[in-house]
Amino acid sequence: QVQLVESGGGLVQAGGSLRLSCAASGSIFRINAMGWYRQAPGKQRELVAVISSGGSTNYADSVKGRFTVSRDNAKNTVYLQMNSLKPEDTAVYYCNVDVVRKVTLSRFDYWGQGTQVTVSS
Repeated sequence: QVQLVESGGGLVQAGGSLRLSCAASGSIFRINAMGWYRQAPGKQRELVAVISSGGSTNYADSVKGRFTVSRDNAKNTVYLQMNSLKPEDTAVYYCNVDVVRKVTLSRFDYWGQGTQVTVSS
């Protein structure tokens, strides 16, 4: 099994910053892409940022220039640095990790438990 543990959410004023972390552990042979999604009340879950195993990144247009995704492969951890936060960034943020599991070498998509980010105006 693989477990994902998220941390770093909270309440911040507009213009502030937060850093999210998501650590993967368990039966991991290799991690491919790692990313962050968010879901605001009444809206569908949307991609925020993704980083490949090689370090290539992709961002939603709404966060470009404000958010930075990074990863530490030695720690199996993905980060999301969020700067210049806006009230419209308020949502539950979920990490997503594409894992190749040990022994079977089967590939699974795992989700974190979600962490609330609230930006006040």
